Amino acid sequence: MLLDITPNGKFMFSLQKKGYFMSTISPLQNPEDEPRVKAVFDDIRATRGSNFINNLWHYIAYDPNLLETTWHDVKNIMAKPSSLDPLTKELIYTAVSIANSCEYCIHAHTAAARDKGMSEIQYTEFLSIVSLACRTNHLLNGIKVPVDREFDYENKK
Repeated sequence: MLLDITPNGKFMFSLQKKGYFMSTISPLQNPEDEPRVKAVFDDIRATRGSNFINNLWHYIAYDPNLLETTWHDVKNIMAKPSSLDPLTKELIYTAVSIANSCEYCIHAHTAAARDKGMSEIQYTEFLSIVSLACRTNHLLNGIKVPVDREFDYENKK
């Protein structure tokens, strides 16, 4: 059995038992025994204002360099104030996760978007946009429509 560090352990264990989840690595049993891992986990807690450390961080803690660089990038792009509001960032991340078929990220960033104020009406609209983009992307890729000159940034200069 994998170390289960999810809020609803019984549910996740039953899914793992049925073969729905198969990790290629096992998380460390006591990751915070490693000082660099503990420092990153402490920073995650401080940045998010929560004691919850999600599975992503537990599973990549086997490599402190990977953990540090990944958290650094996530923190600088997703948590740092920028011209994009936090909800928009989460919606972009979710859309890319859908396109990349990353089930974990779809769930994590949809939950984060909800925490940042996304309503069910917004989620429904978001999914319709993602669906439309996927359909039209596949259609245009299939028939290889040439790009209009008006869309070329270099032509606008």
